[in-house]
Amino acid sequence: MALNNFANKVVLITGAGNGIGRATALAFAEQQAKVVVSDVNHADGEHTVALIQKTGGTASFMPCDVTNDHQVKALVDGTIATYGKLDIAFNNAGIEIEVGKLADGNEDVFDQIMDVNVKGVWRCMKYQIPEMLKQSSSVIINTASVAGLGAAPKMSIYAASKHAVLGLTKSAAIEYGKKGLRVNAVCPAVIDTEMFQRAAESDPRKAEYAASMHPVGRIGQPEEVAAAVLYLCSDLSGFTTGVALPVDGGATAI
Repeated sequence: MALNNFANKVVLITGAGNGIGRATALAFAEQQAKVVVSDVNHADGEHTVALIQKTGGTASFMPCDVTNDHQVKALVDGTIATYGKLDIAFNNAGIEIEVGKLADGNEDVFDQIMDVNVKGVWRCMKYQIPEMLKQSSSVIINTASVAGLGAAPKMSIYAASKHAVLGLTKSAAIEYGKKGLRVNAVCPAVIDTEMFQRAAESDPRKAEYAASMHPVGRIGQPEEVAAAVLYLCSDLSGFTTGVALPVDGGATAI
């Protein structure tokens, strides 16, 4: 049994314009999967496709705002129209815009975070699952966070959204396990993405603090999360479903 079992698999990835989503799209393409790259940012998504095609891979860009039900349905319909099936979905699109204690929270921010991080994942799964059940086996991976496994001071709304993602993940895993669909989540800690780099540039102390949060003494790389996603989608993890896998440099072991 080997990890390299993705040839001719059709993989749909939201939030694939940069960071973890882009790294995962490149990793699947390297394993000969056909990748649907989706992002709200057209330029970023098209750049990911160009990177895949440059190395001989197969990919298509399909824009989607996961807060828009019609766009999410069109994304799944477009995937089926282009490639005829959907084997793997990585629901990775999300936002992190909250800094402040719970009582200082803003209702508009609450609604925005929940709409993207929770309803966005729910919308994607809602339209993906009926198509994926047509396959003898299929896999959904949702991006949660270590903030979904415990407390996240000054990010309580974000933490609540990621706890909710895990609730959706585990419930779907139980509901569809006997129908050949596995559903898992990855829970990254601080990862070296463009979002983190912008924060570090504005305050270099954040980078030092972020590294100190992890027992391994550094922050993670997008490719390390991508590797975890590929594992969870491979035959090697065929008996694994309903799992929230930390990719956190030991942060949750403390």
